[in-house]
Amino acid sequence: MKILSAQQLAEADQSTISKQHISSNDLMERAATHVFERIHQRLNAAPVPVKIFCGIGDNGGDGLAIARLMMEQGYQVTVYVTNCSKKRSPDFLVNYNRIKEVAKDWPILLSCKDDFPKITPQDIVIDAIFGTGINRALDGWMADLIHYLNDSKAFKVAIDLPSGLYANTAHQTDDAILKADHTFTFQTPKLSFFLPETGSYVGSFEVINIGLDPEYLMEVAPLAELIDREAAQNRYKPREKFTYKGDYGHVLTFAGSKGKMGAAVLCAGAAINSGAGKVTAYLPKEGNNILQTSLPEVMTLQSDGNDFITDFNHNLKETVLCIGPGIGTEKDTVAAFAKAIQQQTSPIVVDADGIVILAQYPELLKTLPKDSILTPHDGELNLLIGDWNNSYERLEKVKEFSDKYHLIMVLKGAHTQIISGSDIFINDTGNPGMATAGSGDVLSGVVASFLAQGYDPITAAIFSVYIHGASGDLAAQTYAHEGLKASVISNFIGPSILQLFRNPPEEQQSQQ
Repeated sequence: MKILSAQQLAEADQSTISKQHISSNDLMERAATHVFERIHQRLNAAPVPVKIFCGIGDNGGDGLAIARLMMEQGYQVTVYVTNCSKKRSPDFLVNYNRIKEVAKDWPILLSCKDDFPKITPQDIVIDAIFGTGINRALDGWMADLIHYLNDSKAFKVAIDLPSGLYANTAHQTDDAILKADHTFTFQTPKLSFFLPETGSYVGSFEVINIGLDPEYLMEVAPLAELIDREAAQNRYKPREKFTYKGDYGHVLTFAGSKGKMGAAVLCAGAAINSGAGKVTAYLPKEGNNILQTSLPEVMTLQSDGNDFITDFNHNLKETVLCIGPGIGTEKDTVAAFAKAIQQQTSPIVVDADGIVILAQYPELLKTLPKDSILTPHDGELNLLIGDWNNSYERLEKVKEFSDKYHLIMVLKGAHTQIISGSDIFINDTGNPGMATAGSGDVLSGVVASFLAQGYDPITAAIFSVYIHGASGDLAAQTYAHEGLKASVISNFIGPSILQLFRNPPEEQQSQQ
């Protein structure tokens, strides 16, 4: 699913109006009808007080149209209009006049703090004040209204996006933004929904297809692409019947040191759990018994070093190197790390201490094979690219870094981002329970495994991140967020691939 900018969505609206020979108000009515139907499915005309706050632009027009549709079905709706300017959009005025056809009274105008209505915990508040057209922070009594709504205990629903939230540009930390419990967004999600500073304002969200011009949507280059279930399905490579282990690649994990052998076990275990034909673990001597006892399916090679890896004297052909988890940054380890990556000609996976070493010795970045995959968390990323002021600047700096060194960057987080040059992919699986030690080691093993199985590098990164998150989601159904640990996530990799091709519960019910 494409993620478009506010400008692109405005262009899509105009293209739709032109090609479908409809008015802008017809398109507004279409959008409002879809939102009303979603609300009506949930409330079924329940006698709950609904307070709809409308701006005086097109988002306010959406709100007025929704209010009219709800009133026609007998809902207890009160409409408030933020009377902050005399400039009203034409479609707002059309729907302002239409609401009189079904309402006993005109909408209530708000002009200052004294006009704010009482809001109770039993109310449903629908926010249709500002949409994607907003380009400056709210101030004065309008900001006070947003804070007032946020302080209420009512359930808050945003139309398209919460008022005060920009679709794809940064905010100041003290900006007034409505904190929605749920958002109905039109046609595509917005980039701000997936970033840590802004995503919390959105609550849960639903994307409503309002029938924008499909040709425009197909041809436009998006800000980013959302990796959802369908996108993952399309990237999966089914196996042929007449194959053997050699057809599914060989992963070499360069991982572990004294006290951190768990990282090696988790990384190698995830690689074998993800379907690699063979996995070999390169280890310090102390780790050999630990790994062979934990993972009988994995072969081992030993460094001369007892507590940490001190050398690399192997020339293993046709292997995918996964290097870094738990290796430390000892001087001899750094030398072995440099020797190992310089032997590689095909893409490798670098994680954890491997990224720290690259940051300490940036000249090594130029020796990485093209399209190698780095999987940093924010602390490691900071060492590579320096500080950033917000998530938008972070994305821009990572795009520049990726383009400069021809690398694929996997930025781990609540919505993990995969960046290859100017292309951004945002993952839609995972949960807070995955914020646990070793989860990243599992991910690096999964990425290396799919790379070894013949997935091209960007597809391997995208598919692995999705499956890793889906494994955590599936595991959480049994263990809860608090009960997740990295080895449990790894053990759910196979079931998560199976789940990818099973009907979700809502589809199963619709087919019964």
